[in-house]
Amino acid sequence: MRSPEPAEPGPDQESVWDYPRPPRLERSSSTIEIVLGGISIVRTDRALRVLETSHPPTYYVPMSAFLPGSLRPSAGQSFCEWKGTAAYLDVVAGPVVAERAAWHYPYPTPSFAEVVDHVAVYPAAMAVWWVDDEAVVAQPGGFYGGWVTSKVVGPFKGEPGTQSW
Repeated sequence: MRSPEPAEPGPDQESVWDYPRPPRLERSSSTIEIVLGGISIVRTDRALRVLETSHPPTYYVPMSAFLPGSLRPSAGQSFCEWKGTAAYLDVVAGPVVAERAAWHYPYPTPSFAEVVDHVAVYPAAMAVWWVDDEAVVAQPGGFYGGWVTSKVVGPFKGEPGTQSW
């Protein structure tokens, strides 16, 4: 397996290859908006983002910022060695339901305690995501929840041939 060749970041860009492992949690002052079914279900400037080597940032939005009724518990869970056990949520906007499109950590590890009462949403499951008025592209691969904007360069985990990274 060849090691990936990180892209050189330009001015005002970050390389995901400069992000740490284990991942880092930080506050974001960016304005985040999520639209599903033509309805804006979130607009906030109080998100957190998780930065991990080879991954575009994953944003965690306060549950209180979601439109009332737009989140409902869903089946299943998964485990992250850094954050703990995740529980899944359906995202609802009027008649549109994106099943298991969001997750949260009800009892995160001490290092990620700040993500309690925050929710991450798979960008690919939403109609539109915005970070500071820029539309987001979903992290490749379907499994990961990273947000690709013009501010980050890869290559990103999830692209073809990255399974063994």
